[in-house]
Amino acid sequence: MAIRFTLNGDETTLDVDPAKPLLWTLREDIGLPGTKFGCGAGLCGACTVHVDGVATRSCITPIGLIEGQSVTTIEAAGADPVGRHVVAAWCALDVPQCGYCQAGQIMNATAFLHEVPEPTDADIDAAMAGNLCRCASYTRIRAAIKDAAHKAKEA
Repeated sequence: MAIRFTLNGDETTLDVDPAKPLLWTLREDIGLPGTKFGCGAGLCGACTVHVDGVATRSCITPIGLIEGQSVTTIEAAGADPVGRHVVAAWCALDVPQCGYCQAGQIMNATAFLHEVPEPTDADIDAAMAGNLCRCASYTRIRAAIKDAAHKAKEA
């Protein structure tokens, strides 16, 4: 079945099983390895992408559900002005430790800052609670989100 959607700004048509998870479609059929497999149950956030700007767990989202929608992956996070500030803050504050969860963290943080451009620590903790980091870099993640929010406001 042909699925049509926009991927990182480009119109895309794929002939795939509509039940296949978006995560595996991105990694196996399209060749975008940035989105990570974590738990496979939508619980850890490693697979987070944006679907029409909303942070979405791609491991539990069938590709058939995104027909006509816009998907953004970590590979295009820097194309968005807020995403660019988030990525820059992640690098400047040396957030990643092992790095495995960081793509999902950055995608969730970017969607969150679009909704709440001036977050408090409590806002950040609540918004990021569903993105797990086994290296426990939560303090640096919070600092990077605050830094990105500040720089996005100045821009």
